[in-house]
Amino acid sequence: MIIAVMGLSSCQHDDDVVFVAQPDPEGVAFTSTFSDNYTLTQSTSGNLAERFVWNEVDFGAPTTVTYELQGSASQDFSSFDVIGTTSETNLGVKVSQMMSLAEDAGLDNDPNTENPNTGTIYFRVKAYAGNDGGNSLNATSEVASLTVTLPEEGEQEMPKTNLFLVGDATAAGWDPNNNNTPLFRDAENENMYYFTGYFAAGYYKFVETTNWAPMYGYDGSTLVYRATESDPDPASIEVVTAGYYSLALNTDDLTFSMDSYDASGATTYTTIGIIGTATPGGWDADTDMTQSTFDPHIWFMNDAELVEGEMKFRAENDWAVNWGTDSAESGQAAQDGANIPVMPGTYDIWFNDLDGRYILIPQVTE
Repeated sequence: MIIAVMGLSSCQHDDDVVFVAQPDPEGVAFTSTFSDNYTLTQSTSGNLAERFVWNEVDFGAPTTVTYELQGSASQDFSSFDVIGTTSETNLGVKVSQMMSLAEDAGLDNDPNTENPNTGTIYFRVKAYAGNDGGNSLNATSEVASLTVTLPEEGEQEMPKTNLFLVGDATAAGWDPNNNNTPLFRDAENENMYYFTGYFAAGYYKFVETTNWAPMYGYDGSTLVYRATESDPDPASIEVVTAGYYSLALNTDDLTFSMDSYDASGATTYTTIGIIGTATPGGWDADTDMTQSTFDPHIWFMNDAELVEGEMKFRAENDWAVNWGTDSAESGQAAQDGANIPVMPGTYDIWFNDLDGRYILIPQVTE
């Protein structure tokens, strides 16, 4: 009886614990570093335009915190669109969503109208306790003003995002500016990237440029985005056993997979080059690529000057093994496939003979 009474007393004591939610004195604010201008085109409407990142809010109680990203054509948010809600501290915004706000702001890309094609759209994030957007316990960030351009015909489109491997499991080591091997961007979905190749035992991450941010790490279930170098450094991806692996990742929904790949039956070529009207040798002579000393199935060529035309990849300076497809800049080429269309420019070119994937990365020239 004594034990039962003590147990009842203990339960009653636990039930008396009350958490009082209260506003977070720090509030909520964007931590993203925004671009000076966002170029929005219909051809890139499915791309990720920006990943908005903000600080975590604590209302002082064990309750879910929901974040609502809002976009508006007016700075006072007299009307706005809910871009999305999440329990995470970041959310991606597609080009199409920015285009919709730009049109609401009176912008267009028609040179025959008086409407401007450059202007400002606005974003803010609202944090609230629980899942009820009408909850009085909430916080709203200051407004972020973003300049956007709907280019008129002939104007340059927004450059595509590239991802590069960095880490001691990769060819470049822990140096983001060491001719880092890129991932191969999907031709149809520009938020999707692939890579099949050799990894040493160790760790790696993904960077977008030769700097340490923007960067993607991994928390064991999803990719973790780092917008600036002042943001927390995400965890690396571990390679326990050296060998060949196949990666797939989506920067829109932050999904990621890494699976073992059997390369034991793959041919190791002596030479692979580019050939075609866009290349220095035309259809008469290959321009040889450099074979990676880290992975013999990865080939590259830096600062290649190409003219408008077509090209293919081929092995051993012969047509017996050649790769092509009808996708410009990036894609997956196949044996005896179509010629690859090329726009004039200076490129870093990468090719993977395991799966035929390639990417042409435009270089900025003076």
